[in-house]
Amino acid sequence: MNRQAQAAVMFLVGAALLHAGLTDLYLRYVKAGLQPLLLASGAVLIVAALATAWYEWKHGRRKTAQHSTDAHAPDAHAPDGHAPEEHVHPEPRISWLLVLPLLALILIAPPALGSYSAMRAGTALQKPYGYLHLPAGNPVPLNLVDYAGRAAYDDGRSLRGRTVRVTGFVALDQAGTPYLVRMALNCCAADAQPVKIGLTGKIPPVLQPDAWLQVTGTYTARRAKDPVNNGRIPFLQVTEAKPVPTPSDPYDETLNN
Repeated sequence: MNRQAQAAVMFLVGAALLHAGLTDLYLRYVKAGLQPLLLASGAVLIVAALATAWYEWKHGRRKTAQHSTDAHAPDAHAPDGHAPEEHVHPEPRISWLLVLPLLALILIAPPALGSYSAMRAGTALQKPYGYLHLPAGNPVPLNLVDYAGRAAYDDGRSLRGRTVRVTGFVALDQAGTPYLVRMALNCCAADAQPVKIGLTGKIPPVLQPDAWLQVTGTYTARRAKDPVNNGRIPFLQVTEAKPVPTPSDPYDETLNN
């Protein structure tokens, strides 16, 4: 692949990064805190591509001018009166297949990891370093990881007497037990791990895996062990559940907070 083609591919990569970073698409790949780095990377690639194209254009003009000068020189032709032949090797066209993943990135938004991945990985819930005071009022909107940590490792002391509201997607185990799940990120979707809470109480009669629910309920001491890694899975006593749209950021970044 020649320099012009390399510059074109570099420009497309930068444009794809900017497109992802300026929309919610990047949230399917990395956590929100990496958006500035993603935008900076895209801008650097575009500037580098334009600089490469400009350099090649200037170099091409100089080369054309040099060939024109050489053509009028006395020794520019071979003894038989013909200009010496130049052999140009065509670039392999298969290299342009590198552009296909870029087009896929721009045109096709991959689905976020869901119940299939969640039920085949052990819960990533870890003991929190501490617990912030809950705000006044009921129900208290809580991050799913925050509720799970308080319920599993603080014995629900900060949750007793309170009504909480959490959001996540539905997953069902082989026995049909329903869970509410969020996939937690350390860096990007490649290292996403599930945090699960079991649901009990007034559960909707029909639950569709991967459907997003906003659940209101209260703490319960019921717990289970994750069959994959024996991790703690706390439960929530459901008093109300309603479907909600998939959030723009389907992943959770609070795993190590």
